Amino acid sequence: MKKLTSFTAHVTAEGQRISYTYSEIDIAGNLKSQNNRENFIVMDAELMEHIAAINAYISENKLGE
Repeated sequence: MKKLTSFTAHVTAEGQRISYTYSEIDIAGNLKSQNNRENFIVMDAELMEHIAAINAYISENKLGE
């Protein structure tokens, strides 16, 4: 099983990119690997809207004025 441990969305020259890390756990619950990293360029319009909504929420509610 793969368990997501973190992700970030950021803008690169290629466009909006999602980078993430995950751990792999076997059926007995033993950690097989950790801190595995992958990324992809966002091509899906709906996903872009979700990223924009998260950015807006943080900007409006967590960063103050």
